[in-house]
Amino acid sequence: MNYIMAHVTREPAFDISSMHTRYMIRYILRYPQPQLFLSFLFGTDLSLIRFITTELTRGYFLEHNEAKYTERRERVYTCLRIPKELEKLMTFGFFLCLDAFLYVFTLLPLRVILALLRLLTLPCCGLSGSRLLQPAQVCDVLKGFIMVICYSMMSYVDYAMMYHLIRGQSVIKLYIIYNMLEVADRLFSSFGQDILDALYWTATEPKEKKRAHIGVIPHFFMAVLYVFLHAILIMVQATTLNVAFNSHNKSLLTIMMSNNFVEIKGSVFKKFEKNNLFQMSNSDIKERFTNYILLLIVCLRNMEQFSWNPDHFWVLFPDVVMVIASEVAVDVVKHAFITKFNDISADVYGEYRASLAFDLVSSRQKNAYTDYSDSVSRRMGFIPLPLALLLIRVVTSSVKIQGSLSFMCVLLFYLGMITLKVLNSIVLLGTSCMFVKEANMEEKLFDPPPSAVSSRANSRAQFNKKNSAILTANMAESPAPTLPKSDSDTFLTTPDEDDDDKIINADTGLEGDGLKHRAPKKDLLEIDRFTICGNRID
Repeated sequence: MNYIMAHVTREPAFDISSMHTRYMIRYILRYPQPQLFLSFLFGTDLSLIRFITTELTRGYFLEHNEAKYTERRERVYTCLRIPKELEKLMTFGFFLCLDAFLYVFTLLPLRVILALLRLLTLPCCGLSGSRLLQPAQVCDVLKGFIMVICYSMMSYVDYAMMYHLIRGQSVIKLYIIYNMLEVADRLFSSFGQDILDALYWTATEPKEKKRAHIGVIPHFFMAVLYVFLHAILIMVQATTLNVAFNSHNKSLLTIMMSNNFVEIKGSVFKKFEKNNLFQMSNSDIKERFTNYILLLIVCLRNMEQFSWNPDHFWVLFPDVVMVIASEVAVDVVKHAFITKFNDISADVYGEYRASLAFDLVSSRQKNAYTDYSDSVSRRMGFIPLPLALLLIRVVTSSVKIQGSLSFMCVLLFYLGMITLKVLNSIVLLGTSCMFVKEANMEEKLFDPPPSAVSSRANSRAQFNKKNSAILTANMAESPAPTLPKSDSDTFLTTPDEDDDDKIINADTGLEGDGLKHRAPKKDLLEIDRFTICGNRID
């Protein structure tokens, strides 16, 4: 009896009035399977073993979300394809820049000589009524004069004094200077091609047109000043890189290389479209080619200091490989993650390559409106004149020419450069024709040049201005008419001639106003020089 009373009067295991018990009951009621929780809590029905068994044997089916996993797999494949496709574009762009760069050393001097011979022999031939020089010959002569004048000015710049002046600065100061030089180089390239184009157009503009410029001589002096200052800037860049190579602990070179990886942070986490990626790709091509020339200049200066000892080249070789490898690695990582974050296919680099090939093929036509080297300058922001001027200055100061044998070696070297230029141009032209054909861009080769389109746009703007004045006068007398829908809504790029006639022959002239307030969507062939400053084209 005492045993029964002891069990009856025993305190319950859970005190309902306690706060802990109430929270526990509340948690049990919220549990999705209260029976399983209670059995696990009180240790009945071997629930712990059942729970562990369920966790070890439960399954799931990925095919229930097939689209998401397929997309993730395609992203991985795209990232794996990026290095190959990017290096194809970089290689093609490198040879494009090399072709424009070799043109300054090989064919440009010959074209200048031919133009001067024509200028001297034209009065003797009795052809006084014809033009003295063709527009292309005028541009070649101007380029030749700019190179000669700037080279004579560069001869007064002491490279050794500049080297020791830069070497005496601290590491942090040199790092800041190098970053400032990179920004200044982009700004110079952005504005420099405009200066050169303005000079070429001012010198070759038809005489019957109204004078709307300051004259050829001021433009020529501006071009000379630009090329000289840009060459000095690149020389300071090369000198800073040379100081980094010759530093004892290589700390400056390491810091300068780490600057490339900072570029990943500034580019990867931004929104990019196809046109923006094309701009950045062109900028990377130009930057890589320029770095190769800077490394060549550094090697020439160092080899000269060690009396052209071949053993010293192998001392420089690991640093050169390290700089090139870091540049390639940064470009691959940057483009891989940009395409991943913006869902851009790796096939887009084939379109970029076809666009560059189209520039080369169109510049070889009879009705071409620009020289090929100028086309590369506008597309990539690569201006070969300052870089070629600096390389000539370094080579002439590093290599001493004495005796007839040395002149024969120089002549053979020049003939070899001409051979390389011709072979490179032939291979590039054939490859470009293949790329243009694969991209189905042959019909665009027969389109009118942009100059004709711009002239039609100017005439259309003047016509719309007159119509707007007439329309304003009529609106004062009559109620405002209903605005018709603009035909320009269907334009994705520059409108055709039939569409221009449609706009010009409209009754109210309001259709043309739509083109003033709407920025047309640009394709890859219309992008130039925006690569330098990173402007967006939406």
